[in-house]
Amino acid sequence: MANIKSAIKRAKTNEIRRERNASQKSAMRTAVKKFLVAVDQQDSEKAAVLYNQAARTLDKAVTKGLIHKNAAARKKSRLVKKLQALQA
Repeated sequence: MANIKSAIKRAKTNEIRRERNASQKSAMRTAVKKFLVAVDQQDSEKAAVLYNQAARTLDKAVTKGLIHKNAAARKKSRLVKKLQALQA
């Protein structure tokens, strides 16, 4: 454990941020997984709604610095391809 006051504060701050990041990243993964489950069940209406939620969580993850913007764009592109294939 750190002895210096600023290092103690930094350790606490890092722990809080780590927990918050893990929570947000988990929510992002869950949203994507729910969409993929709807696609597997061939439910296009539900999948369309869940795609919007998944895309929103991916965009939020970018603004929070959890993932790179190109990674989010790539994931959204792959999800929308699946959605379009389902609706076709």
